[in-house]
Amino acid sequence: MKTLRELFKDRRFSFGAVVMCVLAVLAFITLFSPYDPTEWHVVPRDMAPSWEHLLGTNSMGQDVFWRMTFAVRNSLLVAFLASTISRVIAVAVGLVAGYCGGIVDRVLMLIGDTSLVIPVFLILVLIAMLVKRLDLVTMVLLFGLIGWPWDTRLIRSQILSLREREFTYTAILSRTPTRKLIFNEYFPFIIPLVLATFINHMAFVVGMEITLALIGLTDLTIPTLGAMLQWAISYQAILLGLWWWLFAPIGVAVSLFVALYLVSVSISVYLDPRARIQRVGAR
Repeated sequence: MKTLRELFKDRRFSFGAVVMCVLAVLAFITLFSPYDPTEWHVVPRDMAPSWEHLLGTNSMGQDVFWRMTFAVRNSLLVAFLASTISRVIAVAVGLVAGYCGGIVDRVLMLIGDTSLVIPVFLILVLIAMLVKRLDLVTMVLLFGLIGWPWDTRLIRSQILSLREREFTYTAILSRTPTRKLIFNEYFPFIIPLVLATFINHMAFVVGMEITLALIGLTDLTIPTLGAMLQWAISYQAILLGLWWWLFAPIGVAVSLFVALYLVSVSISVYLDPRARIQRVGAR
């Protein structure tokens, strides 16, 4: 509770957290949706926003608001799971490479550096063309497996620095178990980095999903923010005057990106040991 109170003193975190809570609520209320998001012509077409249909309806006979709730849920779910997978890999590889050093470090970094120079977008396009359409599970696995190399280098560099600290030598001389040294001494230093990169990777996943959907490489029958944009563009929503159909996913996507950025920055500042010392000194 104390940590949350400290974080909410930062207006950036407060704003970002409120937006994320609103999006989480939108994802949760899909459980009470009166419509199946994959069915067409369940409501009158091309209706403007009203109390009955808060964000109007589209040319496929779907309620835009309820379809958007499913899109938010699926996009957030893909981003969260993919980021979790990539952080687990990044932390594991970064810890092993930084702590062990030597040939282990060189081999792991060679694999990571090789992955960094591969054009990620082209690889995703190639895989999408091979499997015809990317569904949610495939996107989670792909985004999770491609997001670790750069962040691994950041974590490795932090571990290399910590390995040369006096407390590390003291722990080794006192025969402290490696597991205890890593979890008790190293993790408090790398957690801010992991959290910041986790949130940043979520933003990357959402942006990449939207990009792939816009070029028709994802399963558009599954509601996501990218799929909503693709359908609205395909049906020329702007030319038909159906502004609510297009601006609903755009507004949600922009709000999500801004919220993730603000939360990432505020958490990084709060957990930074130097900023913590400054706060204590100010008191």
